[in-house]
Formats: sequence, structure tokens, C-alpha cells
Amino acid sequence: MSNKNILKDNVGKKAADLIKDGQIVGLGTGSTTHYFIRHLGERIKNEDLNILGIPTSYQSLIIAREAGINTTTLDEYDIDIAIDGADEVNQNLDLIKGGGAAHTLEKLVDSSAKEFVVIVDDSKMVRDLGEFPVPVEIIPEALRVVKKSLIDMGGKPELRMGVQKDGPVITDNGNFILDTKFEKIRNPQKLEKELNILPGVLENGIFTDLVDKVIVGSPSGIKEIDREDLI
Repeated sequence: MSNKNILKDNVGKKAADLIKDGQIVGLGTGSTTHYFIRHLGERIKNEDLNILGIPTSYQSLIIAREAGINTTTLDEYDIDIAIDGADEVNQNLDLIKGGGAAHTLEKLVDSSAKEFVVIVDDSKMVRDLGEFPVPVEIIPEALRVVKKSLIDMGGKPELRMGVQKDGPVITDNGNFILDTKFEKIRNPQKLEKELNILPGVLENGIFTDLVDKVIVGSPSGIKEIDREDLI
């Protein structure tokens, strides 16, 4: 296991230890969250916990099933705690997510949870958001129009293309992703709202004012940052 994967495994286990018997758990998407899902499955097996998971993608659904986690939906239950990763986390605990093209359902699940915990390795912690492009999910018919609007806003959008598949990435919702590079994002709240009012945009990967706790893995150990610590 690489050093970075060891850090991901450590924070995944730490997050799994937060889960209590009887909880409904939001299961995020991404390489770090996969470690969490597997550790949670081990706890369910070893401690006979009664846990239901609500996946944020087909990928997390498949991993949850392999880990022995029973799954449900937002239509059936409210969420006690959601665990998810991030591509960037700034000093105010705002996020850029969507590297896995699952940010629309992730935002729905994460914002619905009573507690939202983010798990990352220390390479994801930044002063300002923006080094990682903002994923913008759009309906396919809106490609040209939304791309022009993003350029007018100062962004540099690129249609995300498939790997080992011809053509663009298709999200779980049947849409396209425009990965849009902005310079340093000084006001994530403002940009998040401006992107979402563009006709044809389903959701973007900026997450503001949602995170309750960030668990950060580094070579020196695990650090926990609570929103309350920032006030």
C-alpha cells in the first residue's frame, strides 16, 4: 500500500469508528471514502451493528454491497451522519468535490445529514479553492450554451472525456461534466450560487457551509478540524 493510501485508510478507519449502532449513514464516493465503507463493513460484521447506508453513486452502492452494508434511500430515511471525501478543502471548510462525477447526489445526501464529516489526506487541504477545476454537471443539450456562459464568467471549461470509453463521461444521472478552471476562488459561496442559476446546469462541485468536521490524515498523524473551532 502506498503512503497516500495508508493515510486514506487511516482516516477511513477513524470515520468508521464514529458510526453508532442504529444510524443511517450517507456513503460518499471516491477513493478515500471507499476505505471508510470497507472499515464500516468490518465493524458491522464484527460488532453485529444495525446500520443502513445511503450511497451517493453506483460505485459506492457496489462497494457497500461487497462490504455487507445494507442500503436504503433518502425516500425511506433521514440521514444521521454522512461521510465523504473531497478534492479540495479550504480554511473555512468549503469544498470542491466531483472528481468522481458524483457531486450532485453527494451534495443532496451530505446536505441532508444531521452531521457531515469529510475525510481527506493532507494534500487536499488548501488556502484557497481553485487549483482543482470545478465540476459542473449539465444536461447534454446545454453543452454549447453553458460552456459559453462559463467562459463569460472567467472560467475555462473542458468537457470531461471517458477513459476506456469513446466520448464524454456520462454521470449516473445521464448528464455531462464540464470541468471548469477558475483562478483562486475568493468567494466560493457566491460562485456556487452563480453556477447553479445557469440554465442547463444541474449542480456544481462547490460545497459551502455544509461541513461539520474534517478528518485529515498526514504522516505525523490524524487531525480533526471542527467547524466550531473556526468560530
